[in-house]
Amino acid sequence: MNEQILTNARLILRDEVITGTLVIRDGEIAEISQEISPLPQADNLGGEYLMPGLVELHTDNQEKYFTPRPKVDWPAHMAMVTHDAQLVAAGITTSFDSVALGDIIGDSTRVEKLDAMIRAVIESERTGINRADHLLHLRCEVSYPGLMALFERYIGKDLVKLVSVMDHAPGQRQFPPENIPKYREYYMGKYGLAEAQMDDFIHLQQANSAKYADAFRRRICDVCHDRGIAIASHDDATLAHAQESSDLGMQVAEFPTTLEAAKASHKLGLKVLMGAPNIVRGGSHSGNIAAKDLAKAGVLDILSSDYYPSALVQAAFMVADRDDNDYDLARAIGLVTANPAAAANLHDRGVLEVGRRADLVQVKRHSVMPLIERVWCKGKRVF
Repeated sequence: MNEQILTNARLILRDEVITGTLVIRDGEIAEISQEISPLPQADNLGGEYLMPGLVELHTDNQEKYFTPRPKVDWPAHMAMVTHDAQLVAAGITTSFDSVALGDIIGDSTRVEKLDAMIRAVIESERTGINRADHLLHLRCEVSYPGLMALFERYIGKDLVKLVSVMDHAPGQRQFPPENIPKYREYYMGKYGLAEAQMDDFIHLQQANSAKYADAFRRRICDVCHDRGIAIASHDDATLAHAQESSDLGMQVAEFPTTLEAAKASHKLGLKVLMGAPNIVRGGSHSGNIAAKDLAKAGVLDILSSDYYPSALVQAAFMVADRDDNDYDLARAIGLVTANPAAAANLHDRGVLEVGRRADLVQVKRHSVMPLIERVWCKGKRVF
């Protein structure tokens, strides 16, 4: 029997923090107690925190390793190894690697690299080179004409455990009518478009959204329900958006852009997901609602590192340290462990409980920021 004893640890449980001992046997949590083990083989953590491994529902961190510079293609297996190493160093033991099915530009890097990224995730899991547990999150751009062909190609992959639906057309969710000037400025700069070209670009995106978005959204939700795959909305901004997401049976509300939408989503039973960088930076980089305001209102359920893996644990501790919300440390850590695991139907992890996977993170409270000391995935030391 493979046994490890971690003692004199501050164990962050679902609802409280206790000092005691956790025993791992054969990759699972076998015992938890409030005693300090006297056994010589026990590993003394010196009072540092021991928490569940972080569960990341939405990261496109891998993209920059597949294309580290414009027009530079990097070998897929090396890209995955580097991405994986950064995740485990950040305490992430379960990662939903997000891949975009469709884009507002048909020949974008995201579309070009889609097959390579999905194959890399699947093959790296199959061959066992990953240290974290990698799954797939399909991000479906419902205003993209070719979306359903891509969706049907990939939805049957075993690693697909989460699907989100998004519409980045001007006038929709992230870019409501009053934000179209910002939309123009952003995409003219990104793609080097002149004023007249931008007018044509906006017209095309709006036409595609009107033609495809509603039908694609409903079809995708129907397929996911049939397959038991969790579904997330994206950038909901209004009560109507939240109600539609609830009516379509979604479990997660990703990045609601307003307090109104977040409150409505939470009340309707969707788990409200916000970006950890939003917490670390003190607000949204795009001018939307600040995640700290959702915590203050008690409607923040999940944090995602999005594009910066190490933000995840830091943001959770920052939420716990604020005095303008009701999130104690156990509840704040649940934002990055128990809540995302449950929302994605992963009921074998995310909590320090007997019988759960021994996905664990040892954290030291340094005066500057919380530091990841060690990480275990299914009882195996990976960092």
